[in-house]
Amino acid sequence: MKNIILFLFSIVLVSCNTQEENTKTIIKPASSFFPSERAKVLVVGSFHFNYPGLDANKTLDEDKIDVLQEPKKSEVTELVEYIKKFKPNKIAIEAFDRWNAMEKFKKYKQGEHREHRDERYQLGMRIATELQLDTLYSIDAQSYDDELVQLDSTYFENFFKDFDFKSDDPYEIYAREWLDYNDKMVSKTNLLEYFKEMNSKEYHQYDYGSYLIGDFKLDDTRGADILSVWWYNRNLRIFRKIQQLTENKNDRVLLIFGNGHASILRQLLESSPEFDFIEFDSL
Repeated sequence: MKNIILFLFSIVLVSCNTQEENTKTIIKPASSFFPSERAKVLVVGSFHFNYPGLDANKTLDEDKIDVLQEPKKSEVTELVEYIKKFKPNKIAIEAFDRWNAMEKFKKYKQGEHREHRDERYQLGMRIATELQLDTLYSIDAQSYDDELVQLDSTYFENFFKDFDFKSDDPYEIYAREWLDYNDKMVSKTNLLEYFKEMNSKEYHQYDYGSYLIGDFKLDDTRGADILSVWWYNRNLRIFRKIQQLTENKNDRVLLIFGNGHASILRQLLESSPEFDFIEFDSL
């Protein structure tokens, strides 16, 4: 009798558990609400091949390379062949409209401008030409602070006071050491391997993190406000231009930008339901 009671109890227990499992609500992942097929974007974050000296971190002369001379000339070819594996149908570069990219591109295809070290020529125009693309998109953008300065130049002169990347914040000192180290490694390592490192997730994380120290801490929130209307805003506007040039899910967009931009564009593209961010070292 005892065994019969235990048997009946076990049946009831199993039945209850089964009913409970059947009534559990399965939460669908957010991704299931959006199309799985998306336009693909490859961001190639680069240092500036012609060293214009416009960035806060200046490369010493002894650490600069010449991409028109061996061995770096051949390494640029290797880098170009690697990027071409992505098979982009659109290429966008860090240039303003006033740079007249299409006019320069037309002359490049006719054999001119080959002596320019600028990555917009050595990578952007070269890849577009070799893939027989007919358009090169200029998608750099002015940040919102340029417009605000026009409204009240005196206010914004005070607003940006001491925002000069010369902070004594110990974390900024760490960042400078890291950036100086990377400048030196360009001449000592293969260019493709260097690009794989500088376009890695970890590199981009610390590269963007270097904007969140030092002058970011000016006053209470002034440094944060400056970053938002100057640097982050500029990259949001660049991202908006990526949206505008993308026409459908089959687009494969190659972006060639300074790596400081690439670190933020990675965040935006990875978060966007419209795009698939392609890791550089996955080609």
